[in-house]
Amino acid sequence: MSEAAETTRRPPGAPCWVSLMVHGLGTTEDFYADLFGWEYVPGPVPFGPYVRALLDGQEVAGIGEMPPDRHLPVAWTTYFATDDADCTAESIRACGGTVAVGPLDAGNAGRLAICSDPLGAIFGIWQAGAHLGKLHGRPGTPVWNELLTQDTSTVGKFYEHVFGHEAREHPDASTDFDYLVLHLQGRPVAAVHGVGRALPHDRGSHWMTYFEVTDPDAAAARVTQLGGRVIQPPRDRLSGRVATVADPEGAVFTLVRSWPQTS
Repeated sequence: MSEAAETTRRPPGAPCWVSLMVHGLGTTEDFYADLFGWEYVPGPVPFGPYVRALLDGQEVAGIGEMPPDRHLPVAWTTYFATDDADCTAESIRACGGTVAVGPLDAGNAGRLAICSDPLGAIFGIWQAGAHLGKLHGRPGTPVWNELLTQDTSTVGKFYEHVFGHEAREHPDASTDFDYLVLHLQGRPVAAVHGVGRALPHDRGSHWMTYFEVTDPDAAAARVTQLGGRVIQPPRDRLSGRVATVADPEGAVFTLVRSWPQTS
């Protein structure tokens, strides 16, 4: 990856954080510590058992533990930055989305809501307070977010209206490759990939988090050794060499060797 590592306040509409809710916090911490070299500090108190993952002292992601009586799908959640979580939540509702949780305060760290788009993909919104966003730009950090959905036509407009994205067709888009790149201020920040009937029946539409690694093949092998599994083996894509894997609790994510430089 050519861009230097940095941690800054993300512009409104840009992915700014990823988090994961699991059943076994300690074992999940161990998995990602071994895979990515993460260390941990306690997270916002209102969230119950919750930690923030660090690389070189900078925040990378969050991991929380579900209450014992909750049996929700275990999945990474992408958060989009906003200057006003309440206003953005109203816009999400007006555009056909759903606000399932919040907006609510996370101590002095910020204000958030958990939402879904019109086709059911879950995402979060984050109004930064003391917590500005994630470190990115080096191995072990989230570097790309891609929505996998049935088709891009309706849902692409939703993200344009809510977050001010400019959705552009990928140069290689065709009847067989339905792919939009979401831009802010002329820069690609995320993508929407229409996969039609290839959408997993057990997951539906969902956001995929890409974590940068130096060697996707070796990292995928390490995932298996740590008790996870490989969903799609290492392969070359437009974004670089990637492998789609799942952690021991089933949270799916993608390992990538380079950041997509899509225009």
